[in-house]
Parts: sequence; C-alpha cells; structure tokens
Amino acid sequence: MATPGAVRSASENEAWWKSAVVYQIYPRSFADSDNDGIGDLPGIVDRLDYLQELGIDVIWLSPVYRSPQQDNGYDVSDYQDVDPLFGTLEDLDRLIAAVHVRGMRLIMDLVVNHTSDQHPWFLASRASREAPTSDWYFWRDARPGTVPGEPGSEPNNWGASFGGSAWMWVPERGQYYLHLFDPSQPDLNWDNPDTREAIFTMMNWWLDRGIDGFRMDVINFISKDPEMPDAPLNRDGYGDGMAYFSYGPQIHAYLAEMKRRVFDPRPDTYLTVGEMPGVTPEQAREFTHREHGQLAMVFQYEHVFLDADGDKWTQRRMNINDLRDTLAKWQTALGDSGWNSLYWNNHDQPRVVSRYGNDTTYWRESATALATVLHLHRGTPYVYQGEEIGMTNAPFAALDDFRDIESLDYYAKAVCTHHEDPADVLDILRRRSRDNSRTPMQWSAVPGAGFTTGSPWIGVNPNHNWLNVAAQRGTPGSIFEYYRALIALRHRLPVVVDGNFVAVHTGRDQIYAFRRHLGDTTLTVHANLSDLPVSFDRDDLTARDLVLTNYTLSRSGPGRLEPWEVRVHVR
Repeated sequence: MATPGAVRSASENEAWWKSAVVYQIYPRSFADSDNDGIGDLPGIVDRLDYLQELGIDVIWLSPVYRSPQQDNGYDVSDYQDVDPLFGTLEDLDRLIAAVHVRGMRLIMDLVVNHTSDQHPWFLASRASREAPTSDWYFWRDARPGTVPGEPGSEPNNWGASFGGSAWMWVPERGQYYLHLFDPSQPDLNWDNPDTREAIFTMMNWWLDRGIDGFRMDVINFISKDPEMPDAPLNRDGYGDGMAYFSYGPQIHAYLAEMKRRVFDPRPDTYLTVGEMPGVTPEQAREFTHREHGQLAMVFQYEHVFLDADGDKWTQRRMNINDLRDTLAKWQTALGDSGWNSLYWNNHDQPRVVSRYGNDTTYWRESATALATVLHLHRGTPYVYQGEEIGMTNAPFAALDDFRDIESLDYYAKAVCTHHEDPADVLDILRRRSRDNSRTPMQWSAVPGAGFTTGSPWIGVNPNHNWLNVAAQRGTPGSIFEYYRALIALRHRLPVVVDGNFVAVHTGRDQIYAFRRHLGDTTLTVHANLSDLPVSFDRDDLTARDLVLTNYTLSRSGPGRLEPWEVRVHVR
C-alpha cells in the first residue's frame, strides 16, 4: 500500500494526477486559527496531518485572493495577493511548503472568466475608453434606436446566472459591460491578446511560487461568439446565451495557448482541471485527450443535475437508472483517450448524502455506497471537505441564515417578481442552496464544532454534536475510516487507476454494477442505491474475493444486497 499522501504514478507513462485523490478546501469554512469566525490559511496548516492520515494526495484551495467578497472570493480584485481575511502571502508560502513536506501537492482556484469590479484593470477600463485596459472587458453600445441606460437598451437580451440582465450600464463610459454572473463580476475579454498575456504572466508567477496547478473556474466561458446575438427567452424574460459562450469559437485555441505559454516550457507535470458547465462528453474528450488535449480533466455537471427539472431550483426525484446511465456514459465516452474528474460535492453543490442518499435512516450506508461508486470509476476522485465524515445539508430556519449571493438573488426574484410563496421558496433554498456545502467543517462536538470559538460567518449545523471528525477518527466502521480504506484501495490496486470500464446489467433497477479490467485483474462493484433490500445474481463472486464492503458479512446474504449495501470484489 502506498503511504498516505505519497502520490503514486499510475504507470511510468502516466501523469501523477491519475492515481491521486484531491481534497477541496473552502478556506472560509475549514479551520479558523484566530477565532474571528472565518477560516484562514494558518488553520489549514494546523489540519494537514488530518488530510495526510485520510490519504489525500492533492489539496484544491478555493480562492484566497484579495477580493471584496461579493461572491466569497470568486470576485478577484488582486490575483497576486492574499485577502487579509485568510492571512498573508507568507502564510500561503508556509502552507505550500507544509503541503510539500507531507508528500502532497496544492492547486489554486483560477478565476479568469471575470474579475471583481474593484480590480484595477476594470476600474481603469470603466473610467476611460483610452485606458490601457479599456478593451480588456466586453463593452458594447446600447441597441440602436433606444435610450442608453433605459430597460430594453441592453446590447442583447442575455440574462445573468445570478438574475437580471447580463449587462450593466456605466454612464461615465457611455456603454454597457458584460457580466455573466453578478454585476460585481465583469467578464474579461480573452479576444484581446494583452488580456491573455496578463493572465498567463500571473499564472506563471504562481507556478514559480511553488503551486502544482489550477482548478479553472467556468473556463469554457472565456470565448464568446463575437456577434453576441439575442437568445431564446427563459421564464424570467431573459435570453439563455449558453449556446454563444459555453463553447465559443476560440476556446480550444485559447486553452492551447495557455498550455503552450504556461505549462509546456516547464519540466514538471501540473494538474489542470477546467470547470465546464454544459460541456458534452465528446467535447470533454477533446479537452482532455491524452495526445492533443489542453487540460488534464474537466468538471462536468450532468450527473449533479439529475434531480433538477429545467433549472437548479426546480427539483425532481433523481432516478437511479438515469444516474447509472449518465455515469456509465461519461466513463465510456472518455474511454482511454480522455480523463474523468469524479465528484459528488463541491462548494457549489448541496451535500450528496442529503441529495442522492438517505441522511437519516441510512446515513452511514448511503454515504459510503455513494463514495465507493464514485472512487472506483475511471478518473481522479475529489473529496469536498466534510464529505469524508458524511456532513449533511443544514436546517436553515430563515432567510437571514443564508449568505450565498446566488441564493439571495433567487429568493428576491422568486418572491418579488414571480410572487411565489416565501415559505415555499425558503424550502427550496434549504434543499438547493450552495450554503449547504459552506457551513463550517465539523471537527468536534464543542460549540463552534471545533471550527472556531468565535461567532462563525455562517451557522454551524446543529448535528455537529454527533456528526464530527472526533467521533469518527479511529472508530471502526465510521464513514471517515471507510474513506481511508477506499482511498488506500485506490493507492494499492493499479486496476482502480488504469483499468477499463464495463457496465454490468443485473436486471435490478436499484443496483449499479460495473467492472474494471487490467491485465489478469478484474474489480467488480455492486451497489444497491436504494432504501430496500434486493436480490441479485452473484455471478460467481465469492467472499474470498471481497476486498471492501460497508456491511458486515453476517448482516447480508450471498445473493442479497441490503439497503445501500456495496460490495467490491477483486480477482
């Protein structure tokens, strides 16, 4: 077995990140060293031994750049400084060194589709059409024949992801600027070579400082259709412009230039993962192709929208057949030429055990079953902080409990514009809000969950009094110890990393089964993703071949899977 934290190469000819397990830290909510209620970089350093014990190879650090924090750091005002909320550049240097000493690596979030409206680049661009950065953003005149600045005069009908028009009028410049998210997040114009030059210079600066790669926020949005035409209207009366910016005409060219300018000249191999809403399996294969791709892997969204009906706020019941088919489709489509990222949770998603599992009756069983299915696919698995102990959605009581800009904008739109019942909208937020993933890490049962002794920036989930690291660490059968065993299995068995994927049809809708093959080794997974027991064809599997299960053998029969039971056989 590989030592936890020591990244094992999948093979001599493969990149190190193929055999790695990545752990995402949301710094604001992970560990607060100075007890001001906000997590920080020294707090992360204090918890590195915990991550090493878990078996983590790579830490993905969500944004700690200087920022007005309108969108919790995804609105960057200085790419080459640390926000005082989290510490200093020297603190970050100490974190990088401490990670490397433990045999782990660290990647940074790269937010370069947009900046903050307080970034010096934008402030100068806003002030004058003659500024050096004047064209570093998308500025457009009002529609011909309209009154500039009045509703209906926007350059096109696109809506922003966080509500309202995607265009903001600036009187002093006499033009609109594009913001696909919040008005405080103006989109950068990658069509301008000077913009790209500045971004590549910044990326090289970080790599020179010692980081090991980047997770790239909505990176497939950086190339827009230059015509920026009107788009079909959504229920809010705005155009859905995704077709014109989610896979723009220059996206491959810009990412290839990034690879050539930033990564290719360096002797080391870096992890580059692109978040790509709306990406198709065929596009993902091209982005990650082992011969000519521009990125190591992408984050796709299809499997985490199976419980949404049209938009993220309209919920429907997730169908196990749809989940099985979606996961298998991506495994097959990327095959040997591309590479998958594997995730259930991140800072933008509700907790999976509350979403696709059963966070009451079968909390432990469903958390471990979902983890097993994910980690034993072909690809690089990601663990989001707290996932390894089965953290759940939070019981937010009132609107004042929420902090997320997207959630608050949705509430205002649903209640004030569409006149929906406030109680119904609050119930939707409890299930769907990004704040579910952002409550503080639950280290112990003490007040503040061991995250802070101060007043936390967002409320601690009250179930921390029993659901916490201290209760699970070293406890046989706990979710944490199961994750340790699952990660160790990946490090120990090359078939988990390098084996091909074959879906297995059992004839039972509740069961998701698949095999991984490498040489003479076959790994087989059977998972009952339901609250009911189910019989299945054993397919000549024996207890002798069983390497991992979340039930004791005495509790389950040889041809029967208990609710949320999973079995992993290797022969």
